Order: sequence, then C-alpha cells, then structure tokens
Amino acid sequence: MNYVAIFFAGALLCNSIPHLTTGLQGAPFPTPFSKPPGKGDSSPVVNFLWGAFNFIASLCLLSHYPVVVGFNPTFYTVLAGALPIGIQCSLHFGKVRRDKSKSGQK
Repeated sequence: MNYVAIFFAGALLCNSIPHLTTGLQGAPFPTPFSKPPGKGDSSPVVNFLWGAFNFIASLCLLSHYPVVVGFNPTFYTVLAGALPIGIQCSLHFGKVRRDKSKSGQK
C-alpha cells in the first residue's frame, strides 16, 4: 500500500466537494485560479471543472490503491488526508467570506 497516495486521495476528495457544490449551484467561489488565488472568486464553471479534476484525481488514486471502509489503516489514512484539509478549508474560506462581508462584497 502506498499510504502517501491514499492520504492525497482523501485530501483531493474532500477538496472536490465545495468546488463541485458551488459550481453546480451556479455560484462563484475561490479557486487557485482566482485573483488573488484562493481569495478572489472564480466562475461557477471554473469551480465545477476544478472540483471535477480533484474528484477524478482522487478516484484514480483510489483505483490504484483501493480502500475498504472500516476500522483499518488505509481508511484511517484517507481520513487523515480529508480531515486536515477540510478543517483548513473551513477556516480559510470562513475568513474569506467574513472579509468580503466587511468590505461590502458579495
């Protein structure tokens, strides 16, 4: 097993969720391609594509390194990849939204 690949599969899978969700809702959301990166908004299409890329990349990794859901080291490794990025994203994008609301942006 390659635990590094499984770790990144969890991180990519978690990161795909907000981008796919906002893209499918037709809402803007920050991506690495926005200006400034990670703070400015990208279009819904860019978000959807970025989310789809992350999702497909995670599936490719998981197809090479399958994980069984349950109490086992590989599943814990997926969680170890997903939880930190989820926490970091919630803190970062929460701050971005607060800063935008303070400055009067939507």
